Amino acid sequence: MAALPYWRLSSFYLFYFALLGSTAPFLALYFDHLGFSSARIGELVAIPMLMRCVAPNIWGWLGDYTGQRLAIVRFGAVCTLLTFSLIFVSKSYAWLAMVMALHAFFWHAVLPQFEVITLAHLKGQTSRYSQIRLWGSIGFIITVVALGRLFEWLSLDIYPVALLLILAGIVVSSLWVPNAQPLQGERLAGDGFLQQLRSPGVLAFYACVALMQLSHGPYYTFLTLHLERLGYSRGLIGMLWAVGVVAEVLMFLAMSKILARFSVRRVLLASFLLAALRWLLLGSFAEYLWVLLFAQVLHAATFGSFHAAAIQFVQRSFGARQQGQGQALYAALAGTGGALGALYAGYSWNALGATLTFSIASLAAFAAAVMIATCMQEDRP
Repeated sequence: MAALPYWRLSSFYLFYFALLGSTAPFLALYFDHLGFSSARIGELVAIPMLMRCVAPNIWGWLGDYTGQRLAIVRFGAVCTLLTFSLIFVSKSYAWLAMVMALHAFFWHAVLPQFEVITLAHLKGQTSRYSQIRLWGSIGFIITVVALGRLFEWLSLDIYPVALLLILAGIVVSSLWVPNAQPLQGERLAGDGFLQQLRSPGVLAFYACVALMQLSHGPYYTFLTLHLERLGYSRGLIGMLWAVGVVAEVLMFLAMSKILARFSVRRVLLASFLLAALRWLLLGSFAEYLWVLLFAQVLHAATFGSFHAAAIQFVQRSFGARQQGQGQALYAALAGTGGALGALYAGYSWNALGATLTFSIASLAAFAAAVMIATCMQEDRP
């Protein structure tokens, strides 16, 4: 990796996913601490995901049109920091909803464009992507364990300060990263984004991306509250979140060998089937620690293998001129599914309970597995 700015790229992923490690397990807990109902919590968590449906496509088009992807990353990082700092002004529902929408609009500008920059640095060696991306998982682990312990000792009132420190790290690391552009091949007739989107299996893949993120709705919105009400301490809950991401890191390390042996289609199919199993276990048997540990290990499939295979599918399905839009659509469909998952979980949590809410998630993942099995072709040699 002598010619690759490995640590500069990795540092950005570390801080970016450290932010996810501070929001996915603890954002709903913070809103619960402020006294909001489960329905309001689901709505507040869904707002950033809804913004993810729109923002990446706007920024993705701008990145492809101007080629200034790194400038967009840096601008998005700074604006995310500034808009999130508005959380200190008020804690009313309307104000928090505005803060969630504003910071998410800029936050979701960042990752799809950075993925294109990373792949450009890799110069087509996509199997090495996982070796960089795993530092995002490490950032997640460090944050979720540290904050889990911190919130056992201190009030959740300190939570916004912790997020601001991580956001500052994203800004600094974005300034450290060198620019790179994907190779621009000769434009051929019919190689536009919409034309490539209609290639066999591509639309089915994007629909399955939305279903996978929809199935994560109860997990990202209510798992911490679910486990806390089952009697687990916040420190242990943080460790359990970390177990999932450790499994994800190990999967990233193994993905180059896995994708060399198995097709992207088969990896995606296995990821969806294991996701369906995972949600059933979390909804029905989370009171048993050994079952909970096994379910968390399955994060290696529901995120690790799924994301690595999905990135490779997107990179292979679109030309250099459409990479930004392809990554942005991936982020947007993931945001759509995630928002719908958070919303349905928020409304069903009290009405239906944890078991049925997670069962709906399991059905969504299984439906995606059926679509992959029936609509996606095997990889071409």
